Amino acid sequence: MRIDRAALAAALVPAAAFAALLAAAAAALALTLEPPQRAALWALVEDRAALVVLLWFAASIAAGAALRRTWERHGAAPGRLAERLQVLLASPQARALEVPPGGSAGSVALARAVDALLLQRQQLREEIGQRVAEASRAVELERSRLAVLMSELTQSVVVCNLDGRILLFNARARLQLRALADAAGGPGPRIGGAEPVALGRSIYGVLDRRLVAHALEAVQQRLARGAAAPSAQFVTATAGGQLLRVQLAPVREIAREGEAPRESGAADAPLNGFVLMLDNITREIADDGERDRLLHRLTEGSRSAVGSIQAAVELLDDPALDAATRERLLAVVREEIGALAARIHEAAAGSASALRTRWPLEDMLGADLAAAAARRIEAVCASRVQLSEVDPALWLKVESFSLIQALVHLALRLEQGWGTMRLLLRLAPPGERTAGRAMLDLAFPVQPMSTETVVAWETEPLEGGDAAGAAALTLRDVVQRHGGAFWFERERAAQRAFFRFLLPLAGESAPLEAAAVVRHDSRPEFYDFDLFGRSAGDGAAGGLGARALAGLTCTVFDTETTGLDPGAGDEIIQIGAVRVVAGKVRRQDSFEQLVDPERALPQAGIAIHGIQPEMLRGQPTIDTVLPAFHAFAADSVLVAHNAAFDMRFLQLKEERTGVRFTMPVLDTLLLSAVLHPQQESHRLEAIAERLGVTVLGRHTALGDAIVTAEVFAKMIPLLEAAGITTLQQALEASQRTYLARVTY
Repeated sequence: MRIDRAALAAALVPAAAFAALLAAAAAALALTLEPPQRAALWALVEDRAALVVLLWFAASIAAGAALRRTWERHGAAPGRLAERLQVLLASPQARALEVPPGGSAGSVALARAVDALLLQRQQLREEIGQRVAEASRAVELERSRLAVLMSELTQSVVVCNLDGRILLFNARARLQLRALADAAGGPGPRIGGAEPVALGRSIYGVLDRRLVAHALEAVQQRLARGAAAPSAQFVTATAGGQLLRVQLAPVREIAREGEAPRESGAADAPLNGFVLMLDNITREIADDGERDRLLHRLTEGSRSAVGSIQAAVELLDDPALDAATRERLLAVVREEIGALAARIHEAAAGSASALRTRWPLEDMLGADLAAAAARRIEAVCASRVQLSEVDPALWLKVESFSLIQALVHLALRLEQGWGTMRLLLRLAPPGERTAGRAMLDLAFPVQPMSTETVVAWETEPLEGGDAAGAAALTLRDVVQRHGGAFWFERERAAQRAFFRFLLPLAGESAPLEAAAVVRHDSRPEFYDFDLFGRSAGDGAAGGLGARALAGLTCTVFDTETTGLDPGAGDEIIQIGAVRVVAGKVRRQDSFEQLVDPERALPQAGIAIHGIQPEMLRGQPTIDTVLPAFHAFAADSVLVAHNAAFDMRFLQLKEERTGVRFTMPVLDTLLLSAVLHPQQESHRLEAIAERLGVTVLGRHTALGDAIVTAEVFAKMIPLLEAAGITTLQQALEASQRTYLARVTY
């Protein structure tokens, strides 16, 4: 039988008191009796006292249990009510208290009164929110405009606060830095799929901190000398051997309300961040070096060839020269002229190759391209152009300048051969045999034209343009530049012929040269200007422990394992993590990786995590995954639910993998016990339900990490309301809970 300890404790005191009182009464009565009567009384007491005490003891236990149940139902109800109210006060969307069943009539009445106050608070918040939204709409519009403008730039742009935390970057920067990280990591996909750049992450994971510090110092010196818009520039090499040219410009603090406005370039205007503009100049440097080598070979080789030819010509002028010597000198002249011609041809080929990669491909409405081509042809030629069968909704990815030059070139050749004529420009969507390419046709009345003539037009320099350098391109170069095709075809029934270009559609990945600039999605997804306020100075005096919880950069993670006993050989089979920066969950900055445990997968665990053995075949082992996860979590605070379990698995692999997880660790299980000690359950699902977090994707590592991250973000304002505002305070409060004694 299970005995309630509290009820037993409640019964011991009255039972002991009653026994002592009974013994005292019996002793006093015995002193007044004669010896025979006293002996009879002691016999009666011996026979009945034990039974009476036992009955009283049992009654006391029952009464104590009843009192405890009554206390839990009615006495503890206000405590649970207060904990629920704390959650609701920290939630702007709270509308009802939702008191659990039970409690006294007074508790129910109190809950209804609190509900009324919550409703009033919500109405006031909505009114204030509307006013704040109206007041901040202009500020948000300016932020969005800035973000859109920066995202539209074809140059990589990253904005950081003084701590080096990234608070804005555009799509170009993300793709460029991802490519650099992939080059550093070698072939194969990135472990965990983590991006090398994300909001709140340190730029010093990509750039040397000392270079940035030196550039900032140079900028501040120029500010002190009165420069209005100072900047600094440096070149650095990445881990993958790429060269980056970095231009740094300061972000100045504006005058706060009540302060006198600062003059432009004032030395006393402090910095609160910096803008980095990045250019990968690896190809540029290589091209410059190749051009220098080509020019050197051309000049030095030509100098010696010209000298040899000049000497031979001077000797050939001698009338006394015999025939054999003259022939040898002529052979020297012919040989040197041939070598000189080869060097000039090599230089010309290199120059043409550079020209082919000069222009980027851009999205363009096909109808606009056809109209522009028609206008240009009519401006250069006497022939007239008619637009026919042009799809108005077709978008192309083209370099319009060189493509229009190619069309003008063909129109000129037709006019030179057969006089002025009426030309047709047609643009149609992809057909069955066009490999997903649009069809651009230049049609004309059929003429006696051979295939050899068309091939000659393809390979000769373009004619008819007024742009410098366009003549170095051929029609075939233009077609190859677009990754398309070109051919000549006759329509005998219509007495018409046409040149057909196959061109890539917008959104397709046409083959681009490495030097081409690519335009990407321009949505302003990657910015958080609130991070300007999170600088290295926040809590610096007390180290990381003195940093505010709301300003921390955290990596919230979870593991799936083969079992529950890491000391007995159970292994990690999946790691998932997501970053929380300045109290916001950054779902796009995540890590998720399956791990080959190098052992059999127990069948009992498959029903929980759903990971099948075949899913783990070919996956990297923990030796590869753990260092990648350590790099992802670097410079952050680790957060997990029941962190002791997950950390034990990581720590057992530290010696094998050579990484050490020395960063602070927060546990949402312990934090829940700090915030809500009256609650019966501190399971992740129960906490999520209390805090209003939707639970999705449970029992996958990343799904559990995201739920834990959402829970942790909701806990931060509750902890602050309880007076726990810093990391150190949160760690100390966690260790004082009874759940902190759990080990693995």
